[in-house]
Formats: sequence, C-alpha cells, structure tokens
Amino acid sequence: MNLFEVFKDAIKPFLDGEKPPLNVGEVMNLWFYTTATEQTMRGEQVSYNIVQEPELKEMLRVVIHDVHGPIMEEVTEFMRAEGVPLPSMTPDKTIGDFRELPEGAHLSDEEVANLLSFNIVLGINYACRGMTEAVRPDVAAMFVKFQMRKMTYAVSLREFLMRKGWLKVPPVYKP
Repeated sequence: MNLFEVFKDAIKPFLDGEKPPLNVGEVMNLWFYTTATEQTMRGEQVSYNIVQEPELKEMLRVVIHDVHGPIMEEVTEFMRAEGVPLPSMTPDKTIGDFRELPEGAHLSDEEVANLLSFNIVLGINYACRGMTEAVRPDVAAMFVKFQMRKMTYAVSLREFLMRKGWLKVPPVYKP
C-alpha cells in the first residue's frame, strides 16, 4: 500500500473545489460526536475540581484544553459552516476546589482516572466509526484527526494509570 497514493485519492474529489453535501449518516456521527465530547468535557471539568492527585489534575487539564477543547472548536465550526444545527450545549463548569465533599458524594482519584480512560477509548471508537462511515474525505479526515489526538493522549494516560497501579487489566486467560 502506497500511503501517498491513498492520500492523493482522498483529496482528489476536492481538487475541483466542489464538495458534495453531507449525508445524514455523516451529520448524525458529527452531531453525536459533538454531544458526547461536550458531555465528556463537563465530567472532566467536575473531576478537575475534586481530584487530589496533582498529576491527575494536570492530566485532566491537558485533556480539557488540548484534546477535547480543540475537537469541540473544530467540529462546531465545521458544522456551522455546513449549515448543520448544533446540539444544545451546557455551560462550562466553574473551576473551584470541592475536595471537601463527603467521601460518598464524589469519585475517588482512581475512579476519575479510569472513567477518563474509558471515555478516551469510547471517543477513539466513535471517531473510527465516523471515519469509516464518512463518504466525504474531509469528514473522514476530521475523524482521523480526532482519533489521533485521543490516541496520543491515551498513551500518556495509560502510562500514568500503570505507574499509579490503577490500570484495570483483565486476568490472564488460561484455557
């Protein structure tokens, strides 16, 4: 497989400057991805306020500002440009220090870290779905970019989880 040829074939439809309209599947995947990313960010913002582990707090800052924030900006700008109505959004959560909540009223640092990991995996999977179901190469490329952004972050997150002993690993299978 020649990657240059694959790339050339992907951009070929845009060389004449015309793009076909989005299809309903592409719109649905964009709309769902936007909604899921926005809701995931709200959970990360709440988590940022309650975690005690400084490195986890930094991991949350990075995912909010360097992963999900840019994804939200790009996908909402794209949808606006294409005339796709945006899902209703909830406001950002305020930054504060809410660690004094009773123990049963919030997730532990380990639970936050594993929920973050789970959400990153879901985001990678849904980006893959958006990419494979897209007809327009620009939509597929956008989902590839989202997938790569999340996979890059996932590497450092996995290393952090392993170092802390928080990575959930299935048992060895012995038939």
